[in-house]
Amino acid sequence: LIFIMHLQEFVTVLVRDPRIQREDSWHSYIDYEIFIHTNSMCFTRKTSCVRRRYREFVWLRQRLQSNAVLIQLPELPSKTPFFNMNNPNHVDHRRQGLQEFLEKILQDALLLSDSRLHLFLQTQLSPEDMEACVSGQTKYSVADAIHSFASLNRRFPVEDEERKKGKNDADSDSESSSSGLGPSDDSISCGCKASPASEES
Repeated sequence: LIFIMHLQEFVTVLVRDPRIQREDSWHSYIDYEIFIHTNSMCFTRKTSCVRRRYREFVWLRQRLQSNAVLIQLPELPSKTPFFNMNNPNHVDHRRQGLQEFLEKILQDALLLSDSRLHLFLQTQLSPEDMEACVSGQTKYSVADAIHSFASLNRRFPVEDEERKKGKNDADSDSESSSSGLGPSDDSISCGCKASPASEES
């Protein structure tokens, strides 16, 4: 007898590690690490790790809603004037809300077919660059962007050895290159690198 095992598809998403990023002496915002682990055929990369801020989640929800008019998208945690980035409870409440938002979106096959969602989750492209890529205005395709981001952020053992010796990456707010695919300096805990966007939160 031959048993054919059907592997259940899964997508695990974690929103974690909120960090305050300073744009200048007056402006700061919080970004969050988005970690994806999946065996789904929908995804170009089976694991990925990027950093995104609240404003980028708002953009994603608006774009997904405009492309899937008949679907009622889940809500994001509300934008409140009383949000205090130095209050751990406020930050964690928002983090939980962002994670629940992504968990619900990733259960919908129609939304999973939207390239913007994949660029949001698996590259560090800005919303403007994601739009340009999806609409064919860039030299690179969606898959190219995801593979390029992954190759830029793959860590090798020599880097880990240097890290152990105390050679930490500079904590810099520098932007990625104009193509949106260049390396950046802001290291994050899962071994990926990302640079924050330059908008307000």
